[in-house]
Amino acid sequence: MHLIQTVLAFVVALGVLVVVHELGHFLVARACGVKVLRFSVGFGKALYTRRFGRDATEWSVAAVPLGGYVKMLDEREGPVAPEELHRAFTRKNVWQRVAIVAAGPLANFLFAILVYWALFMHGVPEAKPMLAAPAAGSPAAAAGLHGRDVVHSVNDEAVQSWQDLRWRLLKLAVDGKTARLEVAREGRTAEATLDFSAFEVDGRNEDPLAKFGLSLFRPDFPAVLDVLPGSVAERAGLRSGDRVLAVDGEGVANWEAFVQQVRKRPGRDTSLDIERDGVKLAVRLRPESVRDEATQASIGRIGAAPRMPPGAEEEFALVRYGPVAALGLAASRTWDTTTFSLRVLGKMITGQVSPRNLSGPIAIAGYAGQSAQLGFAAYVSFLALISISLGLLNLLPVPVLDGGHLMYYAIEIVKGSPLPEQAMEFGQRLGLALLIGLMALAFYNDINHLIPG
Repeated sequence: MHLIQTVLAFVVALGVLVVVHELGHFLVARACGVKVLRFSVGFGKALYTRRFGRDATEWSVAAVPLGGYVKMLDEREGPVAPEELHRAFTRKNVWQRVAIVAAGPLANFLFAILVYWALFMHGVPEAKPMLAAPAAGSPAAAAGLHGRDVVHSVNDEAVQSWQDLRWRLLKLAVDGKTARLEVAREGRTAEATLDFSAFEVDGRNEDPLAKFGLSLFRPDFPAVLDVLPGSVAERAGLRSGDRVLAVDGEGVANWEAFVQQVRKRPGRDTSLDIERDGVKLAVRLRPESVRDEATQASIGRIGAAPRMPPGAEEEFALVRYGPVAALGLAASRTWDTTTFSLRVLGKMITGQVSPRNLSGPIAIAGYAGQSAQLGFAAYVSFLALISISLGLLNLLPVPVLDGGHLMYYAIEIVKGSPLPEQAMEFGQRLGLALLIGLMALAFYNDINHLIPG
């Protein structure tokens, strides 16, 4: 993956989500009669500024793209002309201030719903929920699951794809609940029950569901490449249609064996023996190091997909819905993702989930680049997920975040008057220190995953 592509995908993603968030604040502030002085994407020195609108609002793009802000007319930040006092944020009643502050996170959630709605209507080809043979002695094997079992439902809720199945199982697993699977096996229906009471998410380089014996069935495709444009494979001289015979002298029998060999070599010089038009050739390359979303491990990738043999399309399903059903599913997916994230966060605070699962800007940039390389649908799906995370983060009751301000307003509603200025200032300092600590931990986790050992 090109560094430029990764940086560009990250900056675009952050820019879009910041604009969505701040636009929520801006629109509701204007609806409540508050004068907006500045709408900034980014912090620090302004790179571009233009004034327009009935209030000559200053619209700017700043040098540091890690956020943004909407500056409103506010008596706490300087004198306000008497004729404009009624348009100051501080002069609005508490419910209007709540609406203005809550509008930013709400805009992020609405954006995610809109993206999922469009994706569900458009349709995305996904792997069918077909299981690989579970390892002997694993909980899945003990439950009676077999290779090539196609899962129809989990706890009586239908599933249509592997991603759908994985998502439902992870939600149940994090809560330590039981999953009852209905599967199709050789023309008949069978049931299996999985107990996730011993499930752990510890941030180590392991797929938590795979430890239970649950993984996607992968057909025995030959290691014939479809090379992605701009990839490591293309730059090394590989072409679509090349068949890989060996990796560093070790023969590969199929596509899955080739993938496993590449995954074990992040950032390492690697030699491939290939066959092209009946001629055997040697190619040297260095798989890029990326982080696996499922395992959080550093893995190698060269940017190539398997060339599907005839009939392989039967292993995939096009998941598509009508407008009304898609909207309901989009709202449900956004809600499920939000509540799932909250449960994981709560378990992280109580020590039930390792803080190593916390990701920072470096990891997010990596995911942005990876999703962009996979195509438009994967990239906008990534935007929806990060938009939910941004909305949720801003709702945490931490001073300096939107949730901290909402906490202040909740106290004001209960006691009938605002908190003393000194208390709010102390809260801001405490919240800033907490936020810096969380960012430091996230950066530490990112660097830990980038540098093995």
